Amino acid sequence: MSGEKRAAADSFGTSQLVKRQRSSGDLNGSALARTNGSGSGALIQGSYGAAGLQASVMELSGHSGEIFCARFDPSGAHIASGSMDRNILLWNSSGDCANYGLLTGHKSAVLDLQWSRDSQVIYSASADMHIASWNVETGERIRNHAGHEEVVNCIDVSKRGEEFIVSGSDDGYIGLWDPRRKAAMDFIETDFPVTAICLAEAGNEVYSGSIDNEIKVWDLRMKKIAYSLKGHTDTITSLAISPDSQSLLSYSHDSTVRTWDVRPFAPADRALNVFDGAQAGVEKNLMRACWDREGKKVAAGGGDGTATVWDSQSGKLLQKLPGHKGTVNDVRISPDGSMILSASTDRSMLLGELPR
Repeated sequence: MSGEKRAAADSFGTSQLVKRQRSSGDLNGSALARTNGSGSGALIQGSYGAAGLQASVMELSGHSGEIFCARFDPSGAHIASGSMDRNILLWNSSGDCANYGLLTGHKSAVLDLQWSRDSQVIYSASADMHIASWNVETGERIRNHAGHEEVVNCIDVSKRGEEFIVSGSDDGYIGLWDPRRKAAMDFIETDFPVTAICLAEAGNEVYSGSIDNEIKVWDLRMKKIAYSLKGHTDTITSLAISPDSQSLLSYSHDSTVRTWDVRPFAPADRALNVFDGAQAGVEKNLMRACWDREGKKVAAGGGDGTATVWDSQSGKLLQKLPGHKGTVNDVRISPDGSMILSASTDRSMLLGELPR
């Protein structure tokens, strides 16, 4: 760690920021092992939150290219980030936010990633047309999943039952993958490049977004469109299902974040709220939005270097958090709701307390 502290009134609105650099050691391989004293080698579990941070805002820098995606693991104890530099970096989300892992092997930018439900595996999507699965403890690539013929923009993982992956690609296909096999279980053909993807909680429907500005809801058993959600006026960049599975969150290059009623017998007009205040900017990256675990807040990145947080029910803008020098491509709220993480084209992430 650099030990540098400086005033940062423009960073998440706080007066202190601590910079945490990537470790200079060789982090690949065995350095990823985390023990809990039982000798099992399992990742340390416990309670994590803003109170455990060394400062109100931590700057995590170590990627040599813009950062496209960042995710807390299900416990909230760890963070994984993916970048233009083709690497995935692993970080602790408490204390000095040490960078403890490096996953290498993709041949092009890492555009999206997800943790497995047990925090033992990371799944990644890349511009190299592949999806990869990684053993978090050993740092080894478990499997390279091939089948897409263009950039893989997005992935999601099933939330219950047997774990499987869905992917969306510029080749216009939605891929369905068993993590235990290299080849896809199935592909669903669409009419346009798939820029956003999300699985329903029950795993029977998948939501896809594209350059035609529409959200398609697919019945996975029939491999047909059940219905479409129309309202955005530009490319869909992000989709996320609410914790109660009743609402879908979308983000678009039209600079609006929206919520939709996706209950089975909802009214024909499924539009719920439109959240204004986040600007897509000129880079036109696939910026992402998220829910908090309780479904009470939504957050999104912006082309103006900010992260914006709203009340999900009223649509009221709660916070506009500055600090980045480039587009904020991804924003995540920690599982306990106390922290917010932003990942940017400026090659850094900011992790800090989410104002109440």
